[in-house]
Amino acid sequence: MQYNILYRLLWHPKTNQSKKIDKKYVETPLMKQYYSIKAVHPDAILLFRVGDFYETFGDDAIKASGILGITLTRRANGAATYVELAGFPYHAIDTYLPKLVRAGERVAICEQLEDPKLVKGLVKRGVIELVTPGIVLGDNILANKENNYIASVYFGRQTTGVAFLDISTGEFYVAEGDDAYVDKLISNLAPKEVIYQRGYEDRFSA
Repeated sequence: MQYNILYRLLWHPKTNQSKKIDKKYVETPLMKQYYSIKAVHPDAILLFRVGDFYETFGDDAIKASGILGITLTRRANGAATYVELAGFPYHAIDTYLPKLVRAGERVAICEQLEDPKLVKGLVKRGVIELVTPGIVLGDNILANKENNYIASVYFGRQTTGVAFLDISTGEFYVAEGDDAYVDKLISNLAPKEVIYQRGYEDRFSA
C-alpha cells in the first residue's frame, strides 16, 4: 500500500510518553516547561504560546521555518547554550496552521492558561487542541469539494478491517476483506490520514 497520505501508529500513552526528546541544552524554566509538554506530543509540531507569539523550538523550528517560510533564529537557553527558534504572531495562526496541516504535519497548540499580568513567575501552559490532517474542522483548512477522511486499518488473522470517518460531515463507513480490497477502498476514498496497530509498518509506505 503506497499513497501520498499520512500514516500513524495507533496512539498509546506508554509508547508515546516513553519517547525521549533530545535535550542537548541547559534548560531555562521556560524551556523545561516546553520540553515537559513536548514529551507528551513528540510526533507533533508544538506551537508554544509565549506572549503575543506562537514559538517553535529545536527540530520543530527547523521544520516549521521550512514549511512556512519564516525566519529561523536562535534563543538563549541557559549558560552558553542556544536552541533553534521560529515563530509567528498569535493572530496569524489562521494563516500558518493550514500550511502545516496541508504539509502532512500534526500540530499541537499550546496556550497560556493564565493571564501573565496576574502571575508571578512562569505562566501555566497546556495543549488545548491537536490538529492532524485527518481531524480538522476549520473551513480555512478543509477543501470545499472533497471529503477529509481519517481511516483506521486493523489487520486480523484472516481478514483486514477498515473504517473511514469524515468528522466535518459525519460520514462513516466500515468494511472488511482481504488486503487487495482494503487497498482499493483506501485508494478510492483517499483518506488524509491512516492509523493502524503497531507492528505492521511494513504494510505501508508513505
